[in-house]
Amino acid sequence: MTNQDSNPLPDADTIRARVRTDYARVAETAVSSDDSGGTAGCCAPGERDSRTVSRELGYSEEELDAAPAGANLGLGCGNPQAIASLQVGESVLDLGSGAGFDAFLAARRVGENGRVVGVDMTHEMIAKARSNKVKLGLMQTEFRLGEIEALPVGDATVDVIISNCVINLSPEKPRVFAEAMRVLRPGGRLAISDVVLTADLPDAVRDDLANLTACVSGAATIEELQSTLRDAGFVEIAIEPVDASKQFIKDWVPGSDASAFAVSASITAKKPGGCC
Repeated sequence: MTNQDSNPLPDADTIRARVRTDYARVAETAVSSDDSGGTAGCCAPGERDSRTVSRELGYSEEELDAAPAGANLGLGCGNPQAIASLQVGESVLDLGSGAGFDAFLAARRVGENGRVVGVDMTHEMIAKARSNKVKLGLMQTEFRLGEIEALPVGDATVDVIISNCVINLSPEKPRVFAEAMRVLRPGGRLAISDVVLTADLPDAVRDDLANLTACVSGAATIEELQSTLRDAGFVEIAIEPVDASKQFIKDWVPGSDASAFAVSASITAKKPGGCC
């Protein structure tokens, strides 16, 4: 249903290079404007301010006030905090942590005895997140440069993995979920907001690489994600489309109503094992 054989997406290295370049530009723009202007990039094209975008994604005013200026770039497609059920003392990994917004919110929930690691493959995003960490003084947070297909994280060291509109960007999703399985402790869980496809992509949308970094053409269907998660060993898989997301997804692809073939979804799953 996705990425029809007649015109497949470019190779994995080409895709990663394009994503890295586009998100470096987003980080640099945010630095120069101090996040006071519009946002541009995955899930937030155009000139809308990040706070307005984040309200639409389900973040509360308290959550928006908790992060320093420049941490929230408005690049998500949901609020993974709402489905993660984070507990004090847990260890959290944020895939594609960007400037640190979700990682900082997670740190507030897990407390001083918890731990949050953010991984991002863009130098500029890591630098921005580390600067924001200093502003907040959240010493339980750490940001590491790396790819989500090869996580710089030890085996069985994480209780919860969160991610916000990032896994759709990966050209090797089975590797992402295999890595997630590796780093989670037995009984650990996924809590992800991401885009899923609900219909075949129009050829013009599928073939334009800009629509991959806009979180559309690299997305998988619900069935594909379920299969990939099962193959990686996850259980208790639940993928729930968020119909309200169609309101902001519709404008993601210039000249096309993206909500006709894509929607945001809440994705949860568990690694087998654990005490309960």
